[in-house]
Amino acid sequence: MSKPVFSTSPSPRSSHDAGPSRRTFLKTSSLAVAGGTLAANLAVGRLAHGAGADETIRVGLIGCGGRGTGAASQALHTAGPVKLVAMGDAFEDRLNDSYNNLQKDGEIAGKIDVPPERRFVGFDAYKQVIDAGPDLVILATPPGFRPQHFAAAVDAGKHVFMEKPVAIDPAGVRAVLAAVAKSKEKNLAVGVGLQRHHQNSYLETVKRLQDGAIGDFVCGRCYWNGAGLWVHPRKPEQSEMQYQMRNWYYFNWLCGDHIVEQHIHNIDVINWVKGAHPIRAEGMGGRQVRVAEQFGEIYDHHAVEFEYEDGSRMFSYCRHIPGCWDSVTEHVHGTKGTCDVSAGVIRAAGDKPWKYRGDGNNPYQTEHDDLFASIRAGTPLNEGENGALSSMTAIFGRMATYSGKMLRWDDALASEITYTPSEISWEATPPVPTVAVPGQTRVV
Repeated sequence: MSKPVFSTSPSPRSSHDAGPSRRTFLKTSSLAVAGGTLAANLAVGRLAHGAGADETIRVGLIGCGGRGTGAASQALHTAGPVKLVAMGDAFEDRLNDSYNNLQKDGEIAGKIDVPPERRFVGFDAYKQVIDAGPDLVILATPPGFRPQHFAAAVDAGKHVFMEKPVAIDPAGVRAVLAAVAKSKEKNLAVGVGLQRHHQNSYLETVKRLQDGAIGDFVCGRCYWNGAGLWVHPRKPEQSEMQYQMRNWYYFNWLCGDHIVEQHIHNIDVINWVKGAHPIRAEGMGGRQVRVAEQFGEIYDHHAVEFEYEDGSRMFSYCRHIPGCWDSVTEHVHGTKGTCDVSAGVIRAAGDKPWKYRGDGNNPYQTEHDDLFASIRAGTPLNEGENGALSSMTAIFGRMATYSGKMLRWDDALASEITYTPSEISWEATPPVPTVAVPGQTRVV
């Protein structure tokens, strides 16, 4: 009798302190507020409240681009009293645009209390936001800054919502894992922007797969193929640091390549279904059309074969080339059938295909609903470990394509080769982009 290789352990999301479901979050949150008591130990020394105490969760935003602005809006749309009290960004125009755009939403405008003295600009703005008294900080800068910002927030006792990926190299992953351990000791909530874990169709589909709907896991396939993203032309007055910061997506010290920044979503889903991370990887990739200097050093295509401990595989593909087949999907093959996870469709041999037909939801909003409700219920959700391991899986894939080697997970995670510059300031010179050459580039 073959041994099942679909994990029966909790999914990456639920394995973090076995947090309650969304319905439980909302139910217990309502009871807590109705009773006038919050069991959660909110940051800045505000311990469990008694009746009549201030139950407002104060939020600080670090990174005021489109995703940061969206995350702040979603935080302010959660149930219960919440207020945005501080904002910070490297660029003043981005901060001002974010503040003005948030003010346009009449539903949340009254929840924005960010006077000029609590709007901070520069590379140290994250410190000033953290010191401005929020209970929770949103980390939405380019991901190269994430490990440093996350560690500072946890050290200060703040709850955190951080965008994915949570690091761009193994050293960053190790730093995040250390901070995650500390966050659990402090009973802090940590949300990570892998929103499929909060999407109803994915939750039901993955549960059915882990319950054996298509038998044992054989392999997974995942894709993020599209035409590519923006680029901001160089301006004569810009320094090299300013140019790279404005075009952070194309420089590895800021982004980690699009397999890490974008394709992590799909890779994360296959790991979630499997209930594990890979132990080996090999792949290939390169720059076919995105070869100009303005595109830094990242590749425009990656193809990686990951191997799990039991020998099953994940085949990962991402591409930024116009005019090609586009797909942003995840698929699983088992011994008894197949599943298009992204479409919520399961086809098992001899059975009528199953399709998710339940309620839809906006997972970007729900991930904040779940996080804030868990804080109010005193059962803080902590997704930090899964965020770190999924980020490392994507980094692992990039390391395989850049090197052209078969790599082992333990060796990759222990690598001391880093993209992080020794100095980050407007006066510093950022790393010179160096395009990886398979067979020559060292990654471990």
